Amino acid sequence: MKRKILIEKRDGRIRTFFMEDGEIAEIHSTPEDGGSSGRYRLGDIYIGKVQNIVPNIGAAFIEIEKGISCYFDMKDASHAIFTRKSGKKLLCIGDELVVQISKEAAKTKVPTVTSNVSFTGRYAVLTHGNTRIGVSSKLPRAVRDEFKEKLNSYRNEDFGLIVRTNAKNAPFSEVLKEILSLRDEYERLRKNAQTRVCFTCLKSAPPPYISDLKNVYMDGMESIVIGDRELYTRIHLFFQSELPEKTDLLELYDNHEFPLDKLYSTQTALDKALRERAWLKTGGYLIIQPTEALTVIDVNSGKASSKAGSEEGALKVNLEAAREAARQIRLRNLSGIIIVDFINMEQEENTELLLREFRCHLAKDPIQSTLVDMTALGLVEVTRRKTRRPLYEEEGVI
Repeated sequence: MKRKILIEKRDGRIRTFFMEDGEIAEIHSTPEDGGSSGRYRLGDIYIGKVQNIVPNIGAAFIEIEKGISCYFDMKDASHAIFTRKSGKKLLCIGDELVVQISKEAAKTKVPTVTSNVSFTGRYAVLTHGNTRIGVSSKLPRAVRDEFKEKLNSYRNEDFGLIVRTNAKNAPFSEVLKEILSLRDEYERLRKNAQTRVCFTCLKSAPPPYISDLKNVYMDGMESIVIGDRELYTRIHLFFQSELPEKTDLLELYDNHEFPLDKLYSTQTALDKALRERAWLKTGGYLIIQPTEALTVIDVNSGKASSKAGSEEGALKVNLEAAREAARQIRLRNLSGIIIVDFINMEQEENTELLLREFRCHLAKDPIQSTLVDMTALGLVEVTRRKTRRPLYEEEGVI
């Protein structure tokens, strides 16, 4: 697969477009100045203070700054790194502990923090609170087994390790070098935390567009095209420090008469990704409606209504809808519970074919997506892990 990344600064925002085989597969957007959410970013690590405990929901609320309260799952408290303890219970009001933002604030919801802090590298993740040695399920079984065997001697009671998909073709020596660097960073943070006051930010996450580059799968990457000189300088410095072997991928596109959004039609792609309706080649279309609790995708036969009246026609529209629904879920970064209402079909073998097709395309998503089942009412349930806010929220479209 041929991959390319486009990064542009326009209308006060920095947008990253991930292209696969010439088609835009993902869009990420962030305010140029960081915005209100830029102050408390996913991955930031603080010394927080327990403000309140709500036993009936198994949660606590932890301040990371005066007046900035975050949701905390009490199950995480068993591995917490405390800098000040106020009582003998597992968690007490007034306790001060190290927490990391695991979900940014969204709409009416406050940020979520965890005491199971993690340190993410290009090839591996170090996890406090989870001591297992894990390897990405996207790697072949033989590669997974080899990594687990080689890393078994690094198993300990303080932290665990997860080898990422990016490590597929990396020499083990490079992966190990990064793991040891992450371990040193983790140990320094634990030590420094004991000498810092409450509300100290122990670690700031990089801007989202840098994190995107750090986390992206580089296999097949042809170029990273940046349409702004200042952005290019920042990203070039990051690559020189973190990914020197990939610096040659960076390209500055500095044509003001024919900017990046004209060359690759990025504005058109963005506009389509923010619309409620997504058209299918058969003439049908999807209606995509996010709500507070879940996202609903309704498949309509549209201009293909005459064809969809038959079982064969309905199957044809549904198969294309399954491919497009999987693409739109990734493109718009939809997450949580997603319900898809396909056109009803009578034959069970056609339904099974549809579900296989949908699973196949969901599996291409780098974010974990699962087709749960089809309900008695014929609704297909999908879940997708949330890693950041959906595109419509990032763009401020409610």
